[in-house]
Amino acid sequence: MEKVIPDQLTVLGHPQRLAVFRLLMRRYPDHVPAGELATALGIKPSTMSSYLSALEQADLIAQERAGTSRLYAVHMQTVQQMFSYLLVDCCRGRPEICLPFSTGKIPMSDRKFSVLFICTGNSARSIFAESILRKFAGDLFNAYSAGTTPRSELNPFALEVLTAKGHDVSVLRAKHVSEFTGPDAPQIDFIFTVCDQAANEECPPWQGQALSGHWGMPDPVKAVGTDAEKALAFQHAYGALKRRIDAFAALPMNSLDQISLQSAVDEIGRTRTEEQV
Repeated sequence: MEKVIPDQLTVLGHPQRLAVFRLLMRRYPDHVPAGELATALGIKPSTMSSYLSALEQADLIAQERAGTSRLYAVHMQTVQQMFSYLLVDCCRGRPEICLPFSTGKIPMSDRKFSVLFICTGNSARSIFAESILRKFAGDLFNAYSAGTTPRSELNPFALEVLTAKGHDVSVLRAKHVSEFTGPDAPQIDFIFTVCDQAANEECPPWQGQALSGHWGMPDPVKAVGTDAEKALAFQHAYGALKRRIDAFAALPMNSLDQISLQSAVDEIGRTRTEEQV
């Protein structure tokens, strides 16, 4: 172990290898194609291959095959062992001096928890999520959404679905994530990415320790066919998000510690979207 850990830290000491590792950590438990990683980080495929090989040799990631594609994911057991070793060796078994958060129960207060849903364009999926949480659990949560490159207008099919389901669309607008990073921004407790591209992008850091989850799903905006077929894709996206948000809102926040809550959030994200319609 004493030799393995320094080798792993050496591998992670390279800025671009670290960027690959961080991206896979954000996408965990997803298995991500090498080509998608290369595109997301702007790295040549041949160079990405060498980075993935180094991370795999250090046992920090693992690969699986899907047809002719190679998919990569963090080898979480190894990563946990590395972190555990650092806590014991460097922190002398005193996580309270090394971790910036408590592993105890989340303190309840009179304020509502705030949830931010991030997408790329903030025109459909994240708007759906914001609207659903506000309507069905607005007494427990403040709901927000934003985009990394927001469109100027909300998608008309999305607005049609929301209007038909009784949502107030007058309060909706496309927003940039920067609105939630300034000194006057609300404190965010939960951050969810609801499209694969948003999870791959380097989003601005948030102050504090917001719990995060990746709830990726197909983009209804990319649906092709007749207007009826396109509208059906938006109905599917709405239904998938409704199921996930219902499960999230039902979590016993006052009885789960942060680790258990993060695990529950991750499990909700693993649910197949096809089963949620």
